[in-house]
Amino acid sequence: MVSDLYPFQGRYLDLPGGRLHYLDEGKGDPLVMLHGNPTWSFYFRNLILALRDGYRVIAPDHMGCGRSDKPDDARYEYTLRRRVDDVEALLEHLGVRSRVTLILHDWGGMIGMAWAQRHPERVARLVITNTAAFHLPRGKAFPWALRLARAGGLGEWLVRRFNLFATTAARVCVKRKPLSDEVRRMLLSPYDSYANRIATIRFVQDIPLAPGDKAYEIVSAVERNLTRFADRPMLVCWGERDFVFSVAFLEEWIRRFPHAEVHRFGDCGHYVLEDAGEEITGLVRRFLEAHPLPAEGRP
Repeated sequence: MVSDLYPFQGRYLDLPGGRLHYLDEGKGDPLVMLHGNPTWSFYFRNLILALRDGYRVIAPDHMGCGRSDKPDDARYEYTLRRRVDDVEALLEHLGVRSRVTLILHDWGGMIGMAWAQRHPERVARLVITNTAAFHLPRGKAFPWALRLARAGGLGEWLVRRFNLFATTAARVCVKRKPLSDEVRRMLLSPYDSYANRIATIRFVQDIPLAPGDKAYEIVSAVERNLTRFADRPMLVCWGERDFVFSVAFLEEWIRRFPHAEVHRFGDCGHYVLEDAGEEITGLVRRFLEAHPLPAEGRP
């Protein structure tokens, strides 16, 4: 369904467990935009509109999110590994095997960088926004609200019965000004029932905190191998008023990539593209123009 705020023609890929919805807009070198929880490709709408005139923009909705199917646990395993498999299947289906710029937010950063670890030669540039590709930075406590949701029981019931995770995020993840009613409705619209909120809770429950958690070794491997991408141009745009992906995460990115181009938005929150969309769109366009890809692929 096309709307004024989301004027795109969606496409679908059949995967084990359900249909994956994605956008494939424009032509040129591929920009792969990966969202996190509880957003969907709608979060990137303005960036897609601004860049599709010169690039091929690919933005999937992770399974259980946006306009993708929302299978139950019997049909789909809501784990990091499965998310990475889905991205890999989509890009193979689309023939995207080189010259990729990853544009990452929230848990999309871990998904994207885990895919990148499988195919480092395919990654040309990186755009990082309030995300991680490593374990919790030293001294960073896991937020109590996420710990409650992760534990199941009452936390899971609140998330799935009242959509507590997504509705709270729509309120606290913007800081410059509240979301308009229409934007808020669009962000929340995929998660309109107990069954359709399964991904929002499973994402949280899959966050690895200790060895033995399903995603722990994947995150550890991504963290160990981040140096593979030290020579890639990187743009970092960060909302500093993010209580989950706090400034401690930004400092970890800077420590690992001291040559990255970094822009801090001190009055912005986790949904930094909602708070500072125009500024970031200009920065991304200038970054891509400043680091064009040579004919053979990687810079």
